[in-house]
Amino acid sequence: MNVKRTFGTILTILGIIGLIYTGYQLINHNTDYTTLIVVGIIGLIFFFSGIGLVKNTKDAA
Repeated sequence: MNVKRTFGTILTILGIIGLIYTGYQLINHNTDYTTLIVVGIIGLIFFFSGIGLVKNTKDAA
């Protein structure tokens, strides 16, 4: 079991959830834009760091 790859997958999923939440709230014209900006930025950070962990982790069998 590769811990880095598992953690990268979890980060990627959390990033996707954050980005979907941000998009959904923007479509519904939510007036609290500061929260949406923070959630969107954190979602992007989680998404790209998770993708980077999964991509750069070597498989040691």
